[in-house]
Amino acid sequence: MNHQCPGTGPLAVTVLVFPGVRLLDVTGPIEVFASANEFGGRYRIRIASENGADVVTAAGTRLSADVSVDDIEEPCDVLVIPGGPEWETLIKDDGLLDVVRQLNEKARCTASVCTGAFLLAAAGLLDGRRAATHWRHSSQLAQRFPSVRVEPDAIFVRDGRMMTSAGVTAGIDLSLALVEEHYGAEVARAIAKDMVVFMQRPGGQSQFSVHARAPHTRQLMLRRVLEAVAEDPGANHTLSAMARRAGVSVRHVTRLFYDEVGTTPARYVEQVRLEAAQVLLETGDDPMPVVARRSGFGSPESLRRAFVRHLGVTPGAFRASFRTTGVGAESAESRTVSP
Repeated sequence: MNHQCPGTGPLAVTVLVFPGVRLLDVTGPIEVFASANEFGGRYRIRIASENGADVVTAAGTRLSADVSVDDIEEPCDVLVIPGGPEWETLIKDDGLLDVVRQLNEKARCTASVCTGAFLLAAAGLLDGRRAATHWRHSSQLAQRFPSVRVEPDAIFVRDGRMMTSAGVTAGIDLSLALVEEHYGAEVARAIAKDMVVFMQRPGGQSQFSVHARAPHTRQLMLRRVLEAVAEDPGANHTLSAMARRAGVSVRHVTRLFYDEVGTTPARYVEQVRLEAAQVLLETGDDPMPVVARRSGFGSPESLRRAFVRHLGVTPGAFRASFRTTGVGAESAESRTVSP
């Protein structure tokens, strides 16, 4: 990787803000780039709004802009496009989309955070590209913008000079990756330790998606099969059982899964069972054998292997992470976090 050479001047980072922007989408990347300046990096950060005026974020906090979009003449090295909870309204704002296109033309790298990917897609900047967004919205991004190749489990994705990231804190992951690209792994690692975050977090977005969701399909026979799996993951969902339920041959049901769901029947069943197990672990206190049986894995060992393979964490670690922040777990000593 070619790192930015010292002495060539600071790298310019422009963060676009607009009414209703999510606050952490803005401040997370800014904090990473600002922290980089303490560890050998050189960034010049500015916040831009359409007319240079302050904006009120979705949290109700007022943000001051450093510059108007029209006053930006020189190119920037990194353009950050944050998102907002009212993204469905934002993507209909033609003025905002024009601003995104205008800034993108001057950027060497354009990076979105969370639902900021919808702004890039609506502006036509992700056509034919791979992209990520918050797991809760990934299917909507794919449906609304079929020319975008959505990767629902990715924390962040780079395709050419476009980068897109998952929900809110993933903007920190993306920014750390850019710092590593510009100034090397040691600088990025120092920032991660200083901010007490992972330099590269374990697992993908799947660990945060905890609801079993049956994909949309026009095939009634397949829809019955998908709904049956979602309603009772622990039931018998072998290939032959699903074929009988659909009233078709094993070969035909396999082809339907490929065409309509984009995966094999076995992989789909495992994914639904994995999500069912996540719900049980997050919301209940059942012992692991009960969780394994109710979610369809049968044994704790099968459950553990599926979690490690797909999520990068064990079921026990998942339960601990989502049931408590760890406050009070150690009364005598402070917690030690080593990203």
